[in-house]
Amino acid sequence: MKNKFTILGCGSSLGSPWITNYYGKLKNNSKNRRTRCCAHIQKGSLSVLIDTSPDIKIQFLKNKIKNLDSIIYTHEHADQTAGIFEMRPFYWKNKCKIPIYGSRSTIKELKNSYKFCFVEKNGYRPIMKAYIVDNKFFIKKNKSILSIIPFEVNHGLIKSTGYVMEKIAYLSDCNKVPKKNLKYLKDLNYLIIDCLKIEKHPSHFNLESALQLINLIKPKKTILTNLHTDLDYFKLKKMLPHNIVPAYDGMKFYF
Repeated sequence: MKNKFTILGCGSSLGSPWITNYYGKLKNNSKNRRTRCCAHIQKGSLSVLIDTSPDIKIQFLKNKIKNLDSIIYTHEHADQTAGIFEMRPFYWKNKCKIPIYGSRSTIKELKNSYKFCFVEKNGYRPIMKAYIVDNKFFIKKNKSILSIIPFEVNHGLIKSTGYVMEKIAYLSDCNKVPKKNLKYLKDLNYLIIDCLKIEKHPSHFNLESALQLINLIKPKKTILTNLHTDLDYFKLKKMLPHNIVPAYDGMKFYF
């Protein structure tokens, strides 16, 4: 089995189009129809999800993902967590609690917001077991092992977590990487990075600031994600060098 990374969703907090059918500056085509950000890693038999977006059910069905072993969370905002209850079938299928990983603050907020996933209540059994991570950790299944390095990034008024695994970095929601953590972004094969808008934003990289970081760390290939309604896929692709591309839902690469 090939090792595969899938961008399940690459849209900003409301996706595109919005529920009002607002596309902004986007043309109505498949590359611009974006669900909320999350990603999936398949390494051998091991299936790992990054975040549980509100669109997670349709994302799994479209990408034919039938198994799940663990979840890692970038932060606690609803556009990355609200699909958490959709994970119940994997608790039934695996016959054990789903391990989830995140920072101390993220795990705390998840337990507060989705208490029913962690504590038995009104006959509903808890479906998840949470682990706080702030150093390198491993997720294993059979002979498949995924080594993951978490590190703190700025996301406006809160902290988010970036992750590096298999020379792939995932930074979906951030506006700054602290200087001390740039060391984790050396020698990357892939960088998946927040690029919300053309204009500056207080809690997300915009196109200019994302390109500045890319030029600093020089990954072999970069994929821009968390794209708002002013960043049309085809227009953006024409603007960028060949090794930097905008994401689209269902985008895959192998490692």
